Amino acid sequence: MSAPIEAAVDSYLRHVSIERGLAANTVAAYRRDLTLYAAWLQEPPEPAEPVAGLREITPAHISAFVRYLGAREEAALTAASIARVLSTVRGFHRFLLEEALVEVDVAHETKPPKLAMRLPKAISIEQVAALLAATDGDDLLQLRDKALLELLYATGARVSEVVGLNVDDVLAEVLDEEVVRLTGKGDKQRIVPVGSYARAAINAYLVRGRPLLSARGKATPALFLGVRGQRVSRQNAWLIIRAAAERAGLTVAVSPHTLRHSFATHLLAGGADVRVVQELLGHSSVATTQIYTLVTVDTLRDMYTTAHPRAR
Repeated sequence: MSAPIEAAVDSYLRHVSIERGLAANTVAAYRRDLTLYAAWLQEPPEPAEPVAGLREITPAHISAFVRYLGAREEAALTAASIARVLSTVRGFHRFLLEEALVEVDVAHETKPPKLAMRLPKAISIEQVAALLAATDGDDLLQLRDKALLELLYATGARVSEVVGLNVDDVLAEVLDEEVVRLTGKGDKQRIVPVGSYARAAINAYLVRGRPLLSARGKATPALFLGVRGQRVSRQNAWLIIRAAAERAGLTVAVSPHTLRHSFATHLLAGGADVRVVQELLGHSSVATTQIYTLVTVDTLRDMYTTAHPRAR
């Protein structure tokens, strides 16, 4: 990597970390993307010319880099991953222009590959009920698993948001105020209501389950604990849900994100406004949430085709 490019990358990463306050994981992802980009600029395949400095980069280099990402033999990226890397590169070049390090933003016109529309995978209300019923019981881990799954489905939270909760985050808000404060991407907080089923499950876990799990390890403020008294990880949560799905006899793949998708789909099917669901999910753009409306429309179409005498 040539010195000017390397220095510019470091400046950009400091900018997004300090001035924009992006999360450490996001900055690390930006670093990986730009390291790959800078290495490619140094040794691009023909007919692109190697680049020694920032001002030598042309729109043709950006386009060739995008093609390279989708065709490289060792690890070709999907369209979604290419779009993410290109977003990082475009942000970098906007920064270069803003800082007067270049005269033109050479990445501005480069478009990402079209993404195939993938509808979120949700399970039915009956399947959710079966999944939650599979955690019934008074065993320590059953109490914990019940509280974890009920909270995920009640709030539509990301699994990282739920496993990151501490006891103090739920004692007053969930049990008294009937809401929970979740910290999402970019450390953005939002308030989400918690229904009676989840509140009852959390209360049972706090009274009869967590104290015994906590005694098995070092003191920790974490809400959900593992068998050794440590905070439950995202991987642990995934295994908990998979085991519950197996006990419930579900034949579809179920993950923490499945409950998030189901939460949104069931709300919209029940008549909730898409902007309310956007706020509950913590989406920065309503366009991200609107994909769930396609799921409910598909369901309506299937029901219409099946039930209406002149639908076919």
